[in-house]
This record gives sequence, structure tokens and C-alpha cells, in this order.
Amino acid sequence: MHLGFSTMNNLHHGRPDDMARALEERGFDSLWIGEHAHLPAAGRVPYAAGGEIPDPYKHMADMFVSLAMAAAATKTIKLGLGVALVLERDVFNMAKAVATLDQLSGGRLMVGVGVGWNYEEMENIAPMPWGKRYSGMKECVAALRELWTKDVASFKGEWYNFDQVWCNPKPLQKPTPPIYVGVAGKTGTQHAAEWGDAWYPIDIGVKDFGIKLEKFRTMVKDAGRDPAKVPVTVVAFDSPNLDLLKHYRDLGVDRVVINAGGTDETNKIPRLDHYAAMIPHLK
Repeated sequence: MHLGFSTMNNLHHGRPDDMARALEERGFDSLWIGEHAHLPAAGRVPYAAGGEIPDPYKHMADMFVSLAMAAAATKTIKLGLGVALVLERDVFNMAKAVATLDQLSGGRLMVGVGVGWNYEEMENIAPMPWGKRYSGMKECVAALRELWTKDVASFKGEWYNFDQVWCNPKPLQKPTPPIYVGVAGKTGTQHAAEWGDAWYPIDIGVKDFGIKLEKFRTMVKDAGRDPAKVPVTVVAFDSPNLDLLKHYRDLGVDRVVINAGGTDETNKIPRLDHYAAMIPHLK
């Protein structure tokens, strides 16, 4: 089982290229960066984990610029969008940014997609209401796949419509970089099982992930797909110990991503060293 690391991408807490180098040197397989282009300052939506929205969420830098810096500073570490809020992005700009970063990184990009948890944030930008977010994400990804795989692409859907267009470059990975569907609720998990290349849930509030994983694998089978071909990457919300990581490995989880958390410590090196020492025990 692989270990990755996610960061809040606050520039005053460190540079992404420095973080990527530190991770690669220690044997982590991936760096994941999430995003919030904005957060409603007078919003009524509580933080997903409860309480006030942690301050680091208000200072997140751009994920694509940061991952480009990380790519330029490294050779082998994978780069994860963890996750891109695709409904809040222009579909053409998203397609071009993914393809460009995949090309320039040598095909190291993993495309995590999600709907987020703040309906006011989404509805400031997205073309559909909150209640349509999962079907909207499915349609958005379908449109992206067309743009990534067709020389001349077109798409007709409920929310995304465009006639024949050129949209280049294309990604280096064929047919596309893998799509990690970053959802954990029942409806979102069903979508991940039906059309995701991989599942990217966070384990917050989950008492027994083994039960949740078996339900997901059953959904994949019911969708006519092979669970062995839909890998699972779990984001560990809290600080997992070695026993929990071994448990995830024994369940068949492909990767655990260690979450920097809402505090996003200024000096992450001791945390990286702590988990790097566990990597040899997870093979």
C-alpha cells in the first residue's frame, strides 16, 4: 500500500515545490492538493467536520500552479488534484489545465473530482443547483473526457453544451488521466462505483471502513464493473497509527493519503518523518 500526503496549500506555511521534494525523498508516492477558489464570508454553511471553518481554508493557493511547481521540482512523485471542484470551474479551462499539467509532469497527474460541502460556494458559480450536483459532476466529467480524447469534440447535455471545438493539448496519459471520485456519501459513492476510475473517500466519521468498502465493491459489481479495476485511495482525516494503516492495507486499499488537517502545521517535516518510517511496513 502506498502513502500520499495532502496539504492545505497555504503559501505562508511553505512552498509546494519544497513539500514535493521532501515527500519524494522520503518515499511517499504522491502529493495531493485541494482547492477553494473562494468561501462565502457571511455564509450560513457550517464546516463539514463541525464548528467554524478553519483559517487555512481561507488561504488556499491555486492547485494547478502549485502542482506545476511541484512537478518541476521532482521526477517520480505522483500529483493529485485532491479534489478539484469541477462544477466551480469552466470546463474548457479545466480540460486544458489538466492536459497541460499531465504533459509537463510526464504523465504523473491523478484527477480527483468532487462537489464540495458548501452549497453557497457552489451556487455562486456552478450552472446547476445544489440538488443536481452529483448528476452535474457526472456530466462535467463526461464532457471533459470528450475534450481530452477527441480531436474535434462536441457535447450535448443538460448543463454542458458545446458544438465542435478544438481543445488542446491532450493529456499524456491515454485515454485520460485517472479520475478519482472524491465522495463518501451514499449518492456520491454510487456515482463513483458507476463511472469513476478510482474512489477517493475521506474516512471522517467512519467507524468501520471495511463495511463501507464492501458496500462500495458491491455497487461496482452491480454496475457491471470489476472492483479489482477500481482502486481505492482513502484520505485519513485524523492522524492514523501504523495499526490502522495496516488494517487499510489488509482491506485492499491501494493508498492512504495523510491529511495535513485544518491546522496545516508550519513545520511539517517531523510529521513527514513520522509517517515515512511506516512506509516499509506497509508493503
